Amino acid sequence: MKFLDVFLLPFRAIKRRYIPLLVIYFAYGASGFTAVAETFWVKEELSLSAENLLALGVWMTVPWTIKMIFGQMVDSFAPFGSNRKFYVYVGATLMALGTFLMIELVSNASWCASYSKESVYIFASLIMMVGFVMQDVVADTMSTEVVDKTQSAEEIRKELAMIQVLARLSLGLAIMFISGLKGWLAQIYSYETMFEISLFVPILSIIGVSFVKLNAVAPSPLNKPIFFGGFAFAIFVILIGYNEVPFAQEIVFVVSLVVVLLMLNTLIRDLDADTIKHIQMAMIVIFVYRAMPSVGPALLWWEIDILHFDKAFFGTLGQIGAVLALVGMWISAKYIINQAIGKVLIWMSIISFFLSLPILGLYYDIHTMLGLDARTVALVDTALASPFDYIAGVMMLTLVAIYAPEGKKGTWFALMASLMNIAMSAGGLLSKYLNQIFVLSREIKIDGIITTPANYDDLGVLLWTVILIGFIVPIVTILKFNPDPKKCKKVQ
Repeated sequence: MKFLDVFLLPFRAIKRRYIPLLVIYFAYGASGFTAVAETFWVKEELSLSAENLLALGVWMTVPWTIKMIFGQMVDSFAPFGSNRKFYVYVGATLMALGTFLMIELVSNASWCASYSKESVYIFASLIMMVGFVMQDVVADTMSTEVVDKTQSAEEIRKELAMIQVLARLSLGLAIMFISGLKGWLAQIYSYETMFEISLFVPILSIIGVSFVKLNAVAPSPLNKPIFFGGFAFAIFVILIGYNEVPFAQEIVFVVSLVVVLLMLNTLIRDLDADTIKHIQMAMIVIFVYRAMPSVGPALLWWEIDILHFDKAFFGTLGQIGAVLALVGMWISAKYIINQAIGKVLIWMSIISFFLSLPILGLYYDIHTMLGLDARTVALVDTALASPFDYIAGVMMLTLVAIYAPEGKKGTWFALMASLMNIAMSAGGLLSKYLNQIFVLSREIKIDGIITTPANYDDLGVLLWTVILIGFIVPIVTILKFNPDPKKCKKVQ
């Protein structure tokens, strides 16, 4: 009976007013439909190195970093009488436009010959990213507006946590739906067809807000320093990137971090000292947790070239991971909303460390010594690791939701999302530096001639470095800066 109660908890928690934002999160989860096809296409068609791709990943976080602009728009402007639906429509349009560009690119449309494939790919990716950011701002804002404000502070905290759980479950359902399909269909269909099918994503997000009645939300006064400061920052980033200024990414990272912290300070400076202190501790923990480096694309290349994982197998890995992540999140929902956030994040770091070891073992060929197939090890590792990434994400989003100031929620979520994405930029920069130290490369051929040989000699050392950093640094930070909101005297 207890298991049945746990299983039914998310179902019972769903309210009609949650549906619009859950559908948007579902659409966002389905946005990875072309991920496998895109990975193989990039490997086959583009000559970008692991370091180049990591650097590109840093630039792709810029739309998330300037999210405060969209947050102010959602809070303060209501074109055609809507400060929710309108922005979802615009975001969907941008996503569709970027997808059409990718269709033209992978099908070798004649006009694309006038531009480098890399340039069109980056532009299309950037347009789609801006669309996702715009829709994400709307969903984040709505996630705090659907809460019953007549409850006690502790009940509000629990409902905010449950909404984040439901949002992750909705996103997880989408990922589960497309995880296997994106690999299995990529094995069958052309790259062009895969991108054509992916147009269902923007259509789905439009349906989410078109057929559900939303409560009207009165626009708040425009915060001019944040809005125009965000635009000035965006122009600064474009000029730095376009003119290829030396250390452009590092300059943008430092400036963006300073700008976002100053803007956040303007939002919280009217709160009491105890609340500000806990918000600052939460910011530190969230930033450090999200700033951990990754191995980079070389790990996928190694799995493709050495372990011979194909598109269909990556689809199978994704399907298993998505299903078990969803199940893990589902059955742990009650536990998550009743636990101290810092405690959960520490356990996530410990578990992640041990679940990183199987991939490390594959590199050192331990599976062969034990008589195990590499695919079996990868499947088991994916099955075990999947739920914990979701749980960590929910805890961080709950921290953000707890402190959202009244009348400034869109801007608050946008700035905190910017902070988290600046942290990801930090992680991307660390990953880039590590790939400069441990140089890894896939085989690249031009006109049938090998111009760059495959080299994965230092992958093991890189894996060890990334795993240890991701284990030690977050735990030390959480122990030093406990973000548990229960210790805060006043939650806004």
